Amino acid sequence: MYQALNASRSRFVPVRHLSYHVREWGTPVAGEPPLVLVHGWMDVAASWQFMVDALRTPRWIVAPDWRGYGLTKSGIGDGPPADNFWFPDYLADLDFLLDAIAPGQAVDLVGHSMGGNVAMMYAGVRPERIRRLINLEGFGMPETRPAQAPSRYAQWIDELKALHRGEMDLKSYDSAEGVARRLMKTNPRLTQDKADWLARQWAAPDAQGRWTILGDAAHKVVNAHLYQVPEALALYERISAPVLSVTASDDSLGQWWKGRFTLEQYRERLRHVPRLTEAHIDNAGHMLHHDQPEELAQLIENFLA
Repeated sequence: MYQALNASRSRFVPVRHLSYHVREWGTPVAGEPPLVLVHGWMDVAASWQFMVDALRTPRWIVAPDWRGYGLTKSGIGDGPPADNFWFPDYLADLDFLLDAIAPGQAVDLVGHSMGGNVAMMYAGVRPERIRRLINLEGFGMPETRPAQAPSRYAQWIDELKALHRGEMDLKSYDSAEGVARRLMKTNPRLTQDKADWLARQWAAPDAQGRWTILGDAAHKVVNAHLYQVPEALALYERISAPVLSVTASDDSLGQWWKGRFTLEQYRERLRHVPRLTEAHIDNAGHMLHHDQPEELAQLIENFLA
């Protein structure tokens, strides 16, 4: 099994009545901004471990489990879990978290996938809070039309009912090895040693001994609101920090959207970012921080320097 070179520490931070689980590496240094890493959909903060181990320069690094992922619960106190999630909550959660860990200080922010979308939007809302921003395949969503709204609201309600009937529950596994096999099936580049390590961060045994994913099934419920490209572009235009956009050699957008949303359309949107640099990593898929952690770490360190 993979052995972490720089083990993380866990702590919980109060964020909007939630107890946010945060992983940390290194220690704070006066005058140096923290490096904040935010993960993607159905992932966890520990997923950054391979990249963190590949960094050559010691940094204070902070990585939260988003609400409803990892060890951060989606419900308040002993109340019931959320039955759906709203994207603006991630922006507010990040703002509250930064207030707690780095009050009044600009940070270096890295986001992957959904986390990359959060990072880009947040940097337009709070440009003064970001010193450098790195977006790892945080593409956004296909363009929508107002005429899609009635069917989208209907789909949202139908999926909420399916969730409450238990029809959207996440699959469980008989062992950590079963979770590892799932991870390797999803990402064929993931090696056995890393899959075995990740499986024990990505899932945990329940009361019956079944290994369950540390992600709330409600994340599968479609967003009730349509994705607004003009809104996203307005936020991109307000980003004042230098931005590094990193894409992998595998065309994830082509695989997911079958022409409905392409890399060229994504790059067209990026032209609205005032201070943009683009980079590309070969022999990597969407989980590029797993596939090429050393190359990614070098890109990040060079950009932050």
